[in-house]
Amino acid sequence: MTGRRTVIRGGLVLDPQGRAALGDVLIEDGRILAIENPGFEVSDDAEGLSATDRMLIPGLISAHTHSHGALNRGAVDDKVSLEMFLTGAGASTRSRGIDDKYLSAALSAAEMIRKGCTACFDLTVELPGPSREGISAVARAYRDAGMRAVVAPMIADRTIYQALPGLLDALPDDLRSQCAALAAAPIESTLSTCTDILANWEFDRRFIRPALGPTIPLHCSDDFLNHCARLASEHGVPLQTHLAESRAQAALGRTRYGKSLVGHLEDLGFLSERLSAAHAIWLDDDDIARLGQSGVTVAHNPSSNLRLGSGVAPVRKMLRNNVAVGVGTDASNTSDGQNMFEATRLASYLSRIDGFASDEWLSAGEAFGLATEGSAKVLGFEKTGRLAVGYEADIVFLRLDSPHFVPLRSPLTQMVFAENGASVHTVMIGGRIVFHDGKLLTLDEALLRRQAQEAAHRLDEANAGTFANAAMVSRLVGAFCAAQGCTGHTLPRKLSLACEG
Repeated sequence: MTGRRTVIRGGLVLDPQGRAALGDVLIEDGRILAIENPGFEVSDDAEGLSATDRMLIPGLISAHTHSHGALNRGAVDDKVSLEMFLTGAGASTRSRGIDDKYLSAALSAAEMIRKGCTACFDLTVELPGPSREGISAVARAYRDAGMRAVVAPMIADRTIYQALPGLLDALPDDLRSQCAALAAAPIESTLSTCTDILANWEFDRRFIRPALGPTIPLHCSDDFLNHCARLASEHGVPLQTHLAESRAQAALGRTRYGKSLVGHLEDLGFLSERLSAAHAIWLDDDDIARLGQSGVTVAHNPSSNLRLGSGVAPVRKMLRNNVAVGVGTDASNTSDGQNMFEATRLASYLSRIDGFASDEWLSAGEAFGLATEGSAKVLGFEKTGRLAVGYEADIVFLRLDSPHFVPLRSPLTQMVFAENGASVHTVMIGGRIVFHDGKLLTLDEALLRRQAQEAAHRLDEANAGTFANAAMVSRLVGAFCAAQGCTGHTLPRKLSLACEG
């Protein structure tokens, strides 16, 4: 007995090798049943869908984002480093109710779908700590949008002032006591809530899955990390952390542990196939080899890495060491959008800036592979990321009358190097059309816009005092971290003129 069938006729189908040829795609129960030459015979019960003058590609997959950033769009100054951002990040996510958490995730999902992204790994933060209701609200937003997602509470048991060795001592006396008094949620409370979330997951895991997000190794005690790893193993879910994202993180990791962050995590037994590392910029060759040997995957976020001045990840070295790499957008307040086409293009372009021989560059095909199948490995969705028999029917239809496809010589290269999402005509996820001809079919975007503007005004007013205080402290934190990043610690690459003079 077969289920619902759809046949997509006459599209230019991008195959897993990056070749494009006219073909028809037969879908049954949300999965690809066949890809054949145009006009092949199907049963009478199959619904027909025209893809004439369209290129069919697998949906892009974001290996790392933060949906809570959508309501903070435009709130991050244009000259802010990672640690400066982290100092004020708490101010921007306070005072939110359950409806705000749903709204922010829905805004993020709507943009991703419009830009041809069909799945994501979302580390979402709640203050003062995670809640089952809050994580459920985020998951509901993705479900209602029709997306796939891995949803993880982003958690820690240290504040930034406890995390970074020497930071409190470097602050003026009047601020030192104020910052020292801040505290993360109690470890017992956080772990109890996470256990509840994982044990009572209410969503269809074919589409929405849970995970854990111990935010940054320095911000987590060893005991906390060990508990997270144990919980993830017991419940069979993935972990994601931000690893060596900035030069200061890498240097301060050596100060705290006497070795690299990766070396310390290896000693803890934290490295495993269950773990993905977002950013992973300031790594040496031994670190990268350890990641490859342990089966850790990496989420490469070129847009936010540039926006925050964090650096450029050594992706080619990772691939040579058998590290599976995906591409992510990061949050809408630190990369200014959820455009996976842009992130994919930057992943290729940034591989060229060091002046290495051209055979070291990431080709258009490689970058696209990272943004689809590579990201699928980070999420753990095994049958997504390519158009092939047996895979989920997560398909994006691109208009071939867009200027960058005219004339059409190399569809893959022209897409990766020129597409910005404007050509997205139709998005199908699990065989269901969720976006078509400029309209999102699953969420009311006009309503979301009105709600977002009201929420932004209300939250900005509620958090104005916290924002002002954080802005003052962030400048001091930025100066401290810039100095730490220029210490004599052995780091794999030199970065800019900031360390001179």
